[in-house]
Amino acid sequence: MQQRAKATRTAVIEGAASIFEEVGYGNASLSDVTKRANVTKGALYFHFKSKEDLALAVIAEQHNIVRIAGEKIASAGLPALETMITMCKTFGQQLLDEPVVRAGIRLTFEASAFNGDVKGPYQDWMATMEFLTQQAQREGDIREDLDASDFAHYLVASFTGSQMVSNVMTGRKDVLKRIDDMWDFMMPAIAPHHPASHHGEQRR
Repeated sequence: MQQRAKATRTAVIEGAASIFEEVGYGNASLSDVTKRANVTKGALYFHFKSKEDLALAVIAEQHNIVRIAGEKIASAGLPALETMITMCKTFGQQLLDEPVVRAGIRLTFEASAFNGDVKGPYQDWMATMEFLTQQAQREGDIREDLDASDFAHYLVASFTGSQMVSNVMTGRKDVLKRIDDMWDFMMPAIAPHHPASHHGEQRR
C-alpha cells in the first residue's frame, strides 16, 4: 500500500510539473493536474491540500534532483573548480532533460503568487559554491584574495540570469553555450596571478 501511495505521489508531482511548466502557477488548475497525472481528485487531495502545497512539492523535488546530481559530482574527487563547472553544466543539462527541474525553476520565479518561501535551494547552492570556492583557493585554482561568499553569491546569480535569459531568447536551446560563456568570462577574473596548476583550462 505504501508503495502505491508513493507511486501516486510521484505521478501527481510529475503531472503537476508538466502543467506548471506549460501554463505557470496562476493558470494551472488541480483538475488539469489530475487528468495529466491520471489520478482521482481524492488521490491528489490525499497527498496535497492545495495548489500551493503542490507547487512547493514540485520545487522541493526539483531541488532534490539537482542536489543528488551535485552530490554525485562532488564525490567524484575532481579538483574543486572543475567540480563547480561540472555542477553548473549538469544543472544546465537537467533544464533541458528534466520537466520537474524546469517546472521548479519556473515556480521559483512565480513564488510571490503563492507565498512560497523559495530561499532554501538558493541558500544551499550558495553554501556549496562557497565551500568549493574555498577548496579551489587552497588548491591554487582561484585567487586567494577573492571573497568566497561574495563570489558564490555572484556565481549563483550569474547562472540564474544566464539560464533565464536563455529561456526567454531561445527556449533554452543555447543554455549550455551560455553556461560555458559565463565560465569563460569569469575564469580570467578568478585565476590566481601565478597559477599553481592548470586543470581549470582543460575543460573543453
